[in-house]
Amino acid sequence: MEEEPLNTTAGSADDILERSRSPGGAASCWEDKYHRKLAICSIICGFSCIGINALIHSVKAEKTEDPREKAMARKYGIISILVWVCFLALIPVLLALISYLLTLKD
Repeated sequence: MEEEPLNTTAGSADDILERSRSPGGAASCWEDKYHRKLAICSIICGFSCIGINALIHSVKAEKTEDPREKAMARKYGIISILVWVCFLALIPVLLALISYLLTLKD
């Protein structure tokens, strides 16, 4: 069996190299023009009702090219995640407060 050399085309890997040099990676939000990834993450990792509102504004921003819709999508996405983080931080504080109040009762 004869071995044939591989035929290569000059510059055929340039596109792959350019993508690998971009900041971030596969989960990067650098190229997320309409904040779609942020909206989806805010549905999963934040309060879903606010995250869905962010996703709605993201879709509207894509269809209308309105910069105000992009800003609203970003704002609602960040608010959703921040509210969820505050909620998670508040649970132990409330449990400690309830525990303290129950010990005062006794």
